[in-house]
Amino acid sequence: MTPDVRDRAERPPRVERRPCEDCPIPEESWDRALRLIGQADEVALACHVTPDGDALGSMLAVAFVLRSMGKRVVASFGDRHFAVPRLLRFLPGQEMLVPPDDYPAAPDLMIVFDCSTFERVGLLGANAASAREVIVVDHHPSNSGFGSLDLIDAKAAATAMLAEQLVYRLGGRLDRDIATCLYAGLVTDTGSFRYSSTTPAVHQMAARLVATGLRVDEIARELWDRSPFGYLKVLGNALERVALEDGMVWTYVTRVDRAAYGLPYSELEGIIDIVRRTDEAQVAVVLKEDDYGDWQVSTRSKGTVDVAAVCAALGGGGHHNAAGFTSYDTVEETMTKFRRELRKVT
Repeated sequence: MTPDVRDRAERPPRVERRPCEDCPIPEESWDRALRLIGQADEVALACHVTPDGDALGSMLAVAFVLRSMGKRVVASFGDRHFAVPRLLRFLPGQEMLVPPDDYPAAPDLMIVFDCSTFERVGLLGANAASAREVIVVDHHPSNSGFGSLDLIDAKAAATAMLAEQLVYRLGGRLDRDIATCLYAGLVTDTGSFRYSSTTPAVHQMAARLVATGLRVDEIARELWDRSPFGYLKVLGNALERVALEDGMVWTYVTRVDRAAYGLPYSELEGIIDIVRRTDEAQVAVVLKEDDYGDWQVSTRSKGTVDVAAVCAALGGGGHHNAAGFTSYDTVEETMTKFRRELRKVT
């Protein structure tokens, strides 16, 4: 049986309302967000398609606080195949999730987490376009600012850091459920505190969350130390195809690879972290064919190359060292376009 990482602390501490440390978001924006939330009877939450720990964790953490305030809360993400990735199914609060078809068609207030562009809302795009107010909570430098109110801090290591601020400002209490969600977001987007975005503020936040009684070993096991046997087989296929060229290492995974072992698309997230270890490469690329035949492209840089700029030119976005985009071309056509854009920034 999977160890329970959700047990509540007996007396969850009330967190103090504190300003963002070196945060570019004006206090007036935070105040307006609080007014909009305070006036709303129902708050509709969303995060990006194929959610990672930061997107889903941030959304669920805030959902807990809103529910404790007596708000009606509905949360979702706009995937055609609506399912929480297996490695995130330990997160509490998933009873608040609904499929896109059950999401309010025209919410009075919609809060979107960890979405750098409007397109990343996926099937909930029409809902967002019809919403009276849309608050965007995000940390991507490439964010287009598509909300009626944007709470964006490109220096924050994770959207979870902004979600924690929202928890504080709403007068929430850090209990183990909320802390578990925020911690999942923090550790996934900092690469378990290995990325250059890890600052003293990141570790200070981690300390606050761990102080609620989290079992960080159990959370780490869920996130990184479990996979079905088929993952090893699919990884082997990807590594057989891996190519090294001009400081870039890349490979791809097809639907056929996954189908042979019944492996869901969501299990492929960690392949990029294995490929990126190549000493001879500054840039790593993994193309992953999803269930609909589209290619989801993950990229990483060791610091000298701005992969966010490359991905933005191809319709995606992200961070300087970690970004992605969707391609509807073949593998060969996709890589030809990627190489062309990569030459522009190197």
